[in-house]
Amino acid sequence: MRIEVLKSKIHRVKITEAELHYVGSIAIDEDLMDAANLIEGEKVQIVNVNNGERLDTYVIRGPRGTGTIRLNGPAARKGQVGDVIIIISYASMDFEEAKKFKPTVVFPGPDNKLA
Repeated sequence: MRIEVLKSKIHRVKITEAELHYVGSIAIDEDLMDAANLIEGEKVQIVNVNNGERLDTYVIRGPRGTGTIRLNGPAARKGQVGDVIIIISYASMDFEEAKKFKPTVVFPGPDNKLA
């Protein structure tokens, strides 16, 4: 049996930009991507703490070291600059493997940067 489990999480970052007229996705500072073990094109779930919105999209690289968290395309309607969000990715794995798996969880500072 395979199950879906938490793979990575960036906990409580602020949206720094929202660009409606873009193909789609979420741009994430490459430092945060690396720390959270996320890759470009990976599917993520975005949970907006301010308004309760949830959406699925994919990751694109944002400029390294900037703290960029930019909602693009239709996702830009789900949050405003300054909203606090949680970025979550999941992995499908064997049940026994999942029991031993440890997800990567990142807690950035108030400027969306690593301490």
